[in-house]
Amino acid sequence: MAKTKTLRKKKKVTLGTVLLYGFLTVLVFICLYPFLNVLAYSLSGYNAVLSGKVTFFPIDFNLGAYKEILGKSQMWIAMEVTVIVTLLGTLLGLVLTIFAAYGLSRQTLPGRKMLSGIILFTMYFSGGIIPTFLVVKGLGMYDSLTALYIPQAINVFNFIVMRTFFRQLPESLEEAARIDGATDMGILVKIILPLSIPIIATIGLFYAVQYWNGYFDALLYIQSPDKYTLQLRLRSLLFADELNNAGANAEGVGTQVMTQSLKMACVAVSTLPILVVYPWLQKYFVKGVMLGSVKG
Repeated sequence: MAKTKTLRKKKKVTLGTVLLYGFLTVLVFICLYPFLNVLAYSLSGYNAVLSGKVTFFPIDFNLGAYKEILGKSQMWIAMEVTVIVTLLGTLLGLVLTIFAAYGLSRQTLPGRKMLSGIILFTMYFSGGIIPTFLVVKGLGMYDSLTALYIPQAINVFNFIVMRTFFRQLPESLEEAARIDGATDMGILVKIILPLSIPIIATIGLFYAVQYWNGYFDALLYIQSPDKYTLQLRLRSLLFADELNNAGANAEGVGTQVMTQSLKMACVAVSTLPILVVYPWLQKYFVKGVMLGSVKG
């Protein structure tokens, strides 16, 4: 009798596992479908795109759209500008967020509640586009790459997540370090930061995605074409006169790249670099978010 119950229990567990994996497989497919469709369109020939036959896999494999995009020197300049802005913005954002979050997570800091309230206020209310534009221009950052990362150097949401993480660290670690004569900077660098790798990697990814995908700030503050970011350059490629002449040197039927293929290739070019970086930080991502969001 006991043996029968055990077998039934095993069967139920097995069925539940199968259903769970089936559900996750469907979910993964739903998430991957847009990316597969984008790649398939960008790599397909003119006739296949025009007839609407493309779904998951390329038809009449054609690299014409990518050759058209990557064959332009302006694209590589825009890529370089975007990488520089992303690296500088992420580094600056992490440094400022770490210092602000660590300082305001300490119970001994005078006025920490008031300072935290002021920072939190900016999360819900801002000066608006025109006042911000006037400030940026007044500080001499207009048409400069500094306008793309200094005005939004700290993201309040990232600050709150990191401050919450620092609050959860045992105070006994600091007390032991102070007994040994460690300074505040020494405690932060030698004790706090090594324990905070998951949250630092997570917040760093948030900042990197923010700056990599940044478009509106570049549209507002950048005038010189040689300072265009990747997103702004792709916009000019799609909506300016370049689009009308695109595909003259492409491969495929009629030596012409379909507008849809060109658009999908632009999406792939702007998305793939971040997708390549993400797997390296994935092991820290979930852990960092969960550790930084348990308490308010």
